[in-house]
Amino acid sequence: MAKRHSVPSLTLERREEAGTTAAHRLRRAGKVPGVVYGHGDPTPVAIEAKHLAEFLHSGDKAHIVEARIAGTKDSVLVRRIEADPLTRRPLNVDFQRVTRDEEIFASVAVTTVGTARGVRDAGAVLDVVTHQLDIKGPAHGIPDALTIDVSELALHDHVTAAQVALPKGFALVTAPDTIVVSVEISRAAVSVGVEEELAPEVPAAAPAAAPTE
Repeated sequence: MAKRHSVPSLTLERREEAGTTAAHRLRRAGKVPGVVYGHGDPTPVAIEAKHLAEFLHSGDKAHIVEARIAGTKDSVLVRRIEADPLTRRPLNVDFQRVTRDEEIFASVAVTTVGTARGVRDAGAVLDVVTHQLDIKGPAHGIPDALTIDVSELALHDHVTAAQVALPKGFALVTAPDTIVVSVEISRAAVSVGVEEELAPEVPAAAPAAAPTE
């Protein structure tokens, strides 16, 4: 019998104060300010920075979370994290209240598996052009990533958004003709080829004339 995956949980504190000064004070106390929105009025919250970091590294951030807020329970999704551009520490976090079967929009990362034929046989480079795809479907089924097997891609082949397999019940929002990955000659190789084509030919040195007596 398969082991049932437990729903991750987070404890959120209701935040009474708003504004920049209050947010700075929370961060100095080791907490991250945030908000829970959807299905009612937005609720300002705060979460322990340590607990948020553990959750973000757990691999569950794309899944529904059970949030405990002042004695009540909500099912939420992490929708936006604002991070410090230098330290990458979270500065603010937004949660969305959802029901399991509610249809929502999500941006999901693209990952590749395998080594493309064009890379193996032609020395080309696999270029991930689009790193995320927008999809819509039931909140409980949001995948961690969308996987593309690139093993059979030859030189100049590509995969469009429409060719990426989606989980059952999900539909593509990104434009179908968006190129996601492609196999092309590396820029360095192209640059070397152009330089070789433009390099002037150096004529062979003429043999020295025999000295006259």
